[in-house]
Amino acid sequence: MGVNSTTTVNKIQSELPISVASPPLEIHNVRLPPRRSTSQKLRQRLSDIFFPDDPLHRFKNQPSWLVKLMLGVQCMFPIFQWGPTYNLSLFRSDVISGLTIASLAIPQGISYAKLANLPPIIGLYSSFVPPLIYSLLGSSKHLGVGPVSIASLVMGSMLSETVSYTQDPILYLKLAFTATFFAGVFQSSLGILRLGFVIDFLSKATLVGFMAGAAIIVSLQQLKGLLGIVHFTSKMQIIPVLASVFKQKDEWSWQTIVLGFGFLAFLLITRHISLRKPNLFWVSAAAPLASVILSTILVFLLRNKAHGIAIIGELPKGLNPPSSNMLFFSGPYLALAIKTGIVTGILSLTEGIAVGRTFAALKNYQVDGNKEMMAIGIMNIAGSCSSCYVTTGSFSRSAVNYNAGAQTAVSNIIMASAVLVTLLFLMPLFYYTPNVVLAAIIITAVIGLIDYQASYKLWKVDKLDFLACMCSFFGVLFISVPLGLSIAVAISVFKILLHVSRPNTLVLGNIPGTTIFHNVNQYREALRIPSFLILAVESPIYFANSTYLQERILRWVREEEEHIKANNGSKLECIILDMTAVTAIDTSGIDTLCELRKMLEKRSLQLVLANPVGSVMEKLHQSNILDSFGLKGVYLTVAEAVADISSSWKAQP
Repeated sequence: MGVNSTTTVNKIQSELPISVASPPLEIHNVRLPPRRSTSQKLRQRLSDIFFPDDPLHRFKNQPSWLVKLMLGVQCMFPIFQWGPTYNLSLFRSDVISGLTIASLAIPQGISYAKLANLPPIIGLYSSFVPPLIYSLLGSSKHLGVGPVSIASLVMGSMLSETVSYTQDPILYLKLAFTATFFAGVFQSSLGILRLGFVIDFLSKATLVGFMAGAAIIVSLQQLKGLLGIVHFTSKMQIIPVLASVFKQKDEWSWQTIVLGFGFLAFLLITRHISLRKPNLFWVSAAAPLASVILSTILVFLLRNKAHGIAIIGELPKGLNPPSSNMLFFSGPYLALAIKTGIVTGILSLTEGIAVGRTFAALKNYQVDGNKEMMAIGIMNIAGSCSSCYVTTGSFSRSAVNYNAGAQTAVSNIIMASAVLVTLLFLMPLFYYTPNVVLAAIIITAVIGLIDYQASYKLWKVDKLDFLACMCSFFGVLFISVPLGLSIAVAISVFKILLHVSRPNTLVLGNIPGTTIFHNVNQYREALRIPSFLILAVESPIYFANSTYLQERILRWVREEEEHIKANNGSKLECIILDMTAVTAIDTSGIDTLCELRKMLEKRSLQLVLANPVGSVMEKLHQSNILDSFGLKGVYLTVAEAVADISSSWKAQP
């Protein structure tokens, strides 16, 4: 039916599978969308891309500029939203949760700093300043902020490939602070420019594989501490790490092994208890600090006999010293700092936002992704100037924070206050803390990143996602952590390109007794209409897939003709292309439709379009392609197309 037709035709005859008992089917016009200028279209498109959440909606219809100013302050600093209603009951809950996560954050901070090949004190510094800043800027009530294992591992592996942290510790520290600065700049820029979709290129499937591989590498690297090895490889691949373990057998210390595996067993048991009984979450939360305290006392008492156990040594007391003078923006290592900052920035941002949204969903509130990017970015920029390295929302800390009953971001302030007391008064107590316990804490923390259940689910649901997961996993294990991440991103992008360039095309049939047309493979009762081939395209038609779609449609036509010939069916006369799922089309797609129509016309076959969406219809109209399709070339639904074309065939003498 043409665009301007308003004819009502009778239902197609009883030999077709559409029900005869239904009333006559009306043929509707296919209308163009309202006319808009180019600037209006561009403004609408940019708004959909960058402002899907309409961040300015709260400012609309406000009575005065003062109200708008207050809303703007609340938007920038979420603490002013919930601050006026804060009360003593909320404070009690936040104090308990803050002190609970502090017991986890202190040993984890020291451990993760060593994982990044940084002095242990840097981990404590990073658990003080960033949480304070996040509590002012962040929109999550439960996110526990601090160093995390994956970002620490990636930073350590990327920087140590070029600079030795043992031979040139000052340069290494400068690189870590500079990388943290660029991570913060990158993260906050994504938030300000509303480019959060960039981190979506790390699909869940690739992250599952990446984190599992990184967790195994992290755990194997801790064999250095668990076995008491002094000379250990700095490489991050599984084969060199295992080779180094057995090559240095003469350095193994039995005292270290006994102490390390004893506390590792203790930590794993407490973790298992908390997983089995969530009400006992505090058991695993307090276990790391308890391990540090007990092991420190034990080593202190046996200090004259346990010479083979390596200890942390002296840690400086006092607040974070300024480090802005250690940032550098020129020189031969600048590219390395920028690259490390971007990679660790993406990873920490992905983890932080994912964790924040997870716990927000459990409590039925919303976390603003762009605000989170700015909050995490600004706290890393500030952290780089105050002797901190990359921080974000930690899953383990956030889980403890949530289970401990945190109500607001004040729990981060309480945690930072506990770290402050530790920095000012308790640092000498860590002198005899054995490195082997820190290794055990790291292993216990990262072992939860190996999500074999998620991998099995990927295998059952989507084999391509499972392949991406495995490629990312083995890339980390056998090549390197940064390259494993690159493989993960490349596979994610490849998957997108594959879906765009090779979209699904389906053959539709009519479900008897209805005017519904659906996939004949999905609905076995759906019947093909004699003389019609009804196809659906489930993708925009772009330059990337237009040639493929043309070839695939022609193949469908050839196969249909062969099927008809083999079964002595009615001659194929019309191909209907259901464009319901074609959300967009470009000039290459329009040219493909023109060429396809001409090729089918030469074979005495009619091409008909059904239900093109507004933007597609507008482009078809502007390109004048509708003129070549004629009056019976575009219909609102497949049912109307079948009914009208069948009626015209019946009317012919």
